[in-house]
Amino acid sequence: MINTALVSFGMSGKLFHAPFIDTNPHFNLVGCWERSQKNIQAIYPGTKSFGSYEEILNDPSIHLVVVNTPNDTHYEYTKQALLAGKHVVTEKAFTVTVKEAAELDALAQKLNLKLAVYHNRRYDADFLTLQKLIAEDKIGEFLDVQISFERYRTTLSPKVHKETNTPGSGVLYDLGPHLIDQALLLSGMPSSVFADIRTTRKVGKVDDYFTLLLNYPSHRILLTSGMVYMQQLPAYKIYGSKGCFIKYRADIQEDDLLAGKKPNSVNWGVEAKEKWGVLSTDTEGKISTETIPSLAGNYGTFYEKMANAINHNEVVPTTAKHGTDIIRILEVARASFAQGKIIAFNN
Repeated sequence: MINTALVSFGMSGKLFHAPFIDTNPHFNLVGCWERSQKNIQAIYPGTKSFGSYEEILNDPSIHLVVVNTPNDTHYEYTKQALLAGKHVVTEKAFTVTVKEAAELDALAQKLNLKLAVYHNRRYDADFLTLQKLIAEDKIGEFLDVQISFERYRTTLSPKVHKETNTPGSGVLYDLGPHLIDQALLLSGMPSSVFADIRTTRKVGKVDDYFTLLLNYPSHRILLTSGMVYMQQLPAYKIYGSKGCFIKYRADIQEDDLLAGKKPNSVNWGVEAKEKWGVLSTDTEGKISTETIPSLAGNYGTFYEKMANAINHNEVVPTTAKHGTDIIRILEVARASFAQGKIIAFNN
């Protein structure tokens, strides 16, 4: 059993970590550092509400620490946990800077500890289905890829740290890592990046819109996110030499978690048929379309992989190097916007 402690029990802890740790037989949810409200014991009897981070770090029975706090604290909390001999899962965005990310990666390797970055959206139904189509060679070579994560929110988020002008705040560092993670899984590191980053809402204090153009030798990937989309467009528009896949973002896991459903329940992550995507193909000039059943989404896959990494020395689900590459793209995106030009990578 991998004794695990959370560093926060806000939305992230309640929805995306605790339920999957609690239902995985390889993990034991020990408790959480709770600064003011003490909620974890009411939801998970037998757990402990720690009064300080030091309590967690000094507890020799705890093997894994989940750093799911605001972005600008990830570096310090992760470093402290590694130095205390703990394996660590750090929420995205991994860190605020590439320098911090690279240091943590090197430290984990030096101490022979497992360090993973939490990227759950790669286990959304839509992205899993897209990967299946790619594996079956239904798409062919990429010609143009467009992925978006759109919301409509005219007021500020109640999560103050996300709306305050501090390092790592704003939608670029909030939703950007999800989209960049998927782009890297599809095509690897780009040759160059161009970015448009804006604050579009009158009440906004941080960026709430971005467009990133990731250039590759044979294609491009366009990533878009923002808070002003009253009517959403398809989240995935994948154009290839053999087929085109169009799908709206419709993974139901977050909604089910908000409704109190437990992972591993019947039909977990199964989308309604009307939410399935459409594949178009050209056969000798005749375009045909078919609805593609979505694979079931499952965020629990992350912790299955994490258990294998700790117990059997396998590779963690999202490596610190991969997390560092994401931060590298975010840093270059900010520089691109500031300078108003395409910036190339020295890969």
